[in-house]
Amino acid sequence: MLNDEIRKKREELNKSIEENKNYEHIYRISVELDELIAEYYREGKKEICK
Repeated sequence: MLNDEIRKKREELNKSIEENKNYEHIYRISVELDELIAEYYREGKKEICK
């Protein structure tokens, strides 16, 4: 589920870059992607600690 969100956000970011969207838009999506990736790794760490 989180993998799908990351994949979609990455596609959104790539599309924004290809379309030369403004810096603020690209930056916002990049930050959102970073947050999803961090959450993915936090969840993975919880699984390991069980």
